[in-house]
Amino acid sequence: MKRTKIVATISDKRCDVEFLRELYEAGMDVVRLNTAHQTLDDAMKVIRNVREVSNKIPLLIDTKGPEVRTRMVTEPMQVKKGEIIYVTGEEGLTSEKKLIHVSYDHFVQDIKIGDKILIDDGDIEFIVRNKYADRLELEATNAGIVKDRKSVNVPGSTMKLQSLSEKDRTFIDFAIENHLDFIAHSFVRNKEDVIGIQKILDEAHSNIKIIAKIENQEGVDHIDEILDHVYGVMVARGDLAIEIDAEKIPGIQRYIVNKCIESKKPVIIATQMLHTMIEHPRPTRAEVSDIANAVFMGTDAVMLSGETAYGDYPLEAVKVMNKVAAANESVTPSDSNRNLVRINNEVTAALARVAVRVTAILPIKAVVVDTLSGRTARYLSAFRGGLPVYARCYNEKVMRELALSFGVVPYYTEKPCSRDEFIRDIPQVLLASGYSKEDYIVVVGGSFGPARGASFMEICKISDIC
Repeated sequence: MKRTKIVATISDKRCDVEFLRELYEAGMDVVRLNTAHQTLDDAMKVIRNVREVSNKIPLLIDTKGPEVRTRMVTEPMQVKKGEIIYVTGEEGLTSEKKLIHVSYDHFVQDIKIGDKILIDDGDIEFIVRNKYADRLELEATNAGIVKDRKSVNVPGSTMKLQSLSEKDRTFIDFAIENHLDFIAHSFVRNKEDVIGIQKILDEAHSNIKIIAKIENQEGVDHIDEILDHVYGVMVARGDLAIEIDAEKIPGIQRYIVNKCIESKKPVIIATQMLHTMIEHPRPTRAEVSDIANAVFMGTDAVMLSGETAYGDYPLEAVKVMNKVAAANESVTPSDSNRNLVRINNEVTAALARVAVRVTAILPIKAVVVDTLSGRTARYLSAFRGGLPVYARCYNEKVMRELALSFGVVPYYTEKPCSRDEFIRDIPQVLLASGYSKEDYIVVVGGSFGPARGASFMEICKISDIC
């Protein structure tokens, strides 16, 4: 059974119910909607169809975040290597020479001479050679074509961009109204970027969880304070590799994954994991290794973008990712000695640690927990045990949230009246999942109400409680 989760980006252009069902059965765990390329009506079409497939599938919606893009490029601009062009943030400025407008008014003030400016995910690079009151003078280091609405990155710069655009606010309100599960906020630089979103959610009494997308050096530098205020993190390697030298990305990826695991926060590795499969039916060996390395690091989830949003082989991409994850998870060692931080229940943490250790000593086949908030399941997930954790959830929202956590198999039932009732329901779930009555399991639960968390652990055969 695959324990690493798969996030698939779905476009309104291809989101019919049968297609989504095939992806779900092939191993897709979470559906992502990219608001940069969708309207509210587009997103609603995807949401309706996902919910028709299953109420177990979480919906994650991206915001655009504080990004800069080219604008007012009516015709593609051909640029030659060594050519001098100009860039400005002032909408009304015109020039007889080549002039690029960008979507940030204070761009000229914030950028320094010698800075590199990368356009369209780094396809074209410019060096700032001179600076004037209303424009920057740039030299192209390679030939290319500048088009409208393309990304603009300045590695190492600190721009005073607003964290939330009007479009972001509109989609956050939309997510609240339609009871989505996660908001993944782009270009998170510090805790203030996510506190602003949390304030909107709190005012609306919404329990949507925030995923911080780390896409620049500021986000990496402030990862500890960001983790204090989010449910999870996405390592968005596309813009991250533009903002930071590409050779540093693997180390940063491992660093953030470890930070998230020790904080029991889900972490997603994203961007170009199976990029070749947008146009080809099989992955490259490097792509297979990339997925496997993310699994070796212990990431909670791996993500598909264009592969499932508009690629020619979306189902095949999910199947490949599923197979690679399942084949390599045995190499990911459990770590019951891991030092967890941000512990909010010492008893629950201790029981989870012992449960994972027991599974390495005895012939245990599964761990079963009941949870109201998801806390106990996330502690077990953080120790990265080698067995699936069946989490009986008493809230459908929590069930979907746990679908993002490594090794957790969440399911929903009504809250039992007693501990004994919870125990008696376990065999039905496990036997339906293919387990035998003679299989040993570990049960972790609580006897003193949801606020007290887990309070006991039992080891037994399934037949003992049938």
